[in-house]
Amino acid sequence: MDYVSPFDEQSREAEPLAPRASSLDGARIALLDISKRRGEEFLDHLEARLRSAGAQVRRYRKPTFARPAPHDLIEEIARDANLVVEALAD
Repeated sequence: MDYVSPFDEQSREAEPLAPRASSLDGARIALLDISKRRGEEFLDHLEARLRSAGAQVRRYRKPTFARPAPHDLIEEIARDANLVVEALAD
């Protein structure tokens, strides 16, 4: 399997995947809306599914999709959650 980085076109060495939890029960999950059209709608459905699996869900929103998330928002998410899902596109 070839590893292709989303950041550039160069091939890189394969990296091991992060350990996966056997259950979402009790997981603290951050849902990050990057402020693009229909992202909130997608995250609404995902939140319902995650809560039904026992996860604790918190929602966050970037001010604009055109810029990186503010540093204080990144710090807040890192402090509050152990898993992040980001809604990326229309």
